[in-house]
Amino acid sequence: MDARDTGTGPGPDTDPKDTDPKIAAAVAAAEAAGPQPGESVRIDSWIWSVRLVKTRSMGATACRGGHVRVNGERVKPAHSVRVGDEVRVRQEGWERVVIVKRLIRKRVGAPVAAQCYVDNSPPPPPREAVAPAGIRDRGTGRPTKRDRRELERLRGMLGGPPEGHGH
Repeated sequence: MDARDTGTGPGPDTDPKDTDPKIAAAVAAAEAAGPQPGESVRIDSWIWSVRLVKTRSMGATACRGGHVRVNGERVKPAHSVRVGDEVRVRQEGWERVVIVKRLIRKRVGAPVAAQCYVDNSPPPPPREAVAPAGIRDRGTGRPTKRDRRELERLRGMLGGPPEGHGH
């Protein structure tokens, strides 16, 4: 019999908070500060607490703008969230999809916040790998006429040879 069979050793399905006592203590403190059984947590407050938005007012604004859905429904900022709800938050061109595991009211650190939901989000879109055209080294002075033409060609402003110079 090995450690995985007894359930006593650290197996592949071990929750990370069980291995790190600091995170476990922080989760316990966050839950103690959270709602009592039977109480509810506002959606704008919850998405702020688990660090899906930067401020609670940004959470409320996202709700009002229709960027927050709970179980597929657009919700108002005061909507009550429950354990097991699917929360979708659309931000900056991509969508975070999380399942609520714990209800908390106070903002917590990122490792603790990660214990409060299951993240089912698709990967974020790749950042544009385009080098910014027109950035010059410091101290090189103004661009010469040749430099300007190269910059314009890079930007697509000049399609071919300049018009009217066919001597």
